Amino acid sequence: MRRIATTSGFSATLKGETLVPPDKSMSHRSLIIGSLTRGKIKISNFLKSADCLATLDILRELGCEINFPDENTLILNAQNAYREPKKDLYCGNSGTTMRLLTGLLSAQNLKCHLTGDISLSKRPMKRIIEPLTLMGARIKSNEGKAPLTIERAELNGIEYISPIASAQVKSALLLAGSETSKGTTTVLEPYLSRDHSERMLKFLGSNIKTFRKDGLFGSTISHTPLIPKDLTIVGDISSASFLLVGAAIIKNSDIILKGIGLNPTRTGILDVLKSMNADIELLNRTEISGEEIGDIRIRYSPDLKAAKIEGEIIPRLIDEIPIIALLATQAEGTTIIKDAGDLKNKESDRIASVARELKKFGAKIEPTEDGFIIEGKNSGKGLFKGDCEVNCYHDHRIAMMGYIAGLISEKPCHINDFEWVETSFPNFLKTFENLQN
Repeated sequence: MRRIATTSGFSATLKGETLVPPDKSMSHRSLIIGSLTRGKIKISNFLKSADCLATLDILRELGCEINFPDENTLILNAQNAYREPKKDLYCGNSGTTMRLLTGLLSAQNLKCHLTGDISLSKRPMKRIIEPLTLMGARIKSNEGKAPLTIERAELNGIEYISPIASAQVKSALLLAGSETSKGTTTVLEPYLSRDHSERMLKFLGSNIKTFRKDGLFGSTISHTPLIPKDLTIVGDISSASFLLVGAAIIKNSDIILKGIGLNPTRTGILDVLKSMNADIELLNRTEISGEEIGDIRIRYSPDLKAAKIEGEIIPRLIDEIPIIALLATQAEGTTIIKDAGDLKNKESDRIASVARELKKFGAKIEPTEDGFIIEGKNSGKGLFKGDCEVNCYHDHRIAMMGYIAGLISEKPCHINDFEWVETSFPNFLKTFENLQN
């Protein structure tokens, strides 16, 4: 059902403590990598979003038993994985689901057909098809895009140098390599992309190793039976980023986000906030299920400064760039974001959609081939004019970015198709309402 979210303009201050949704990347991987144990495990704090439930439904079709003893805890029994599916495997809007499962299922010597919605069917799958084919996989596609048909095949390990830093490409190959008895699989990338797969595989007993080679970041894996162990999912820093930026730009705000994942391959947003002079503090740091975790306190930051964001930090904050673009509109000076061309291959073309929608608010933002040039408030009051309608293009992060922009607008704003936030942050509106005073 189509939903429209409306902001009132001049948002009330954000105050208090809150949780954010469980990490989406880890929730996907807890099911996929957990199923490789061929055993029974408990997964606590699982994200029941549309994307993750697509992965869950597919694993059920592949023979896994999955039950929820309570709202956010599930029991995964993978003793009967992986049977050949009797119907198409529908990935919805989830690129993670399609790419990671293509890697895993290519190594299972079975036939299956993966489909997705209109948005997912436009996203590039050639980036995983080509290296998996080098391993011996047999994958048919629609000119490098979904739907994908996986035929029966025997795989061999390879060494592959990825032209882009992509956790999904890397994970697809490592999952295939972990199920391949012939040889070792090594993946090299120009920058270190998020490493949840490597950490979870290692936590469950894999022989995976990570290293640097000739300036590249590498991971190598061969087949090793995994050990069934319970997993706990940390809070999603990508979801937290909307609250972090909201608190930084809404006057007199002061919030603490509890139990946030602080994996170094995901904390680029924190580095950017610090470099832009945000008032931010990390508290109560510890580790759980092989991942770093802690609390984050952030206060209203009236003296934000522009930044140049490029190079190796980009894979560490690629999903946060829409909300960072909004942050930059409230900073003094000109912010430049570069080397982020892969934004065009997300749920929407995020270079085009971010620029188009922020301009509706009056932001001075120009898209480039691989990022943005954003003129900040330059001693102005920083508030947007508002009184506009935001389109989200089936993209949850554009919808949430638009909502935060509406909170610093002089007049109400309407965000169309707001149901897409269910992809990653099902309780988004309630979370903000609980923090407003």
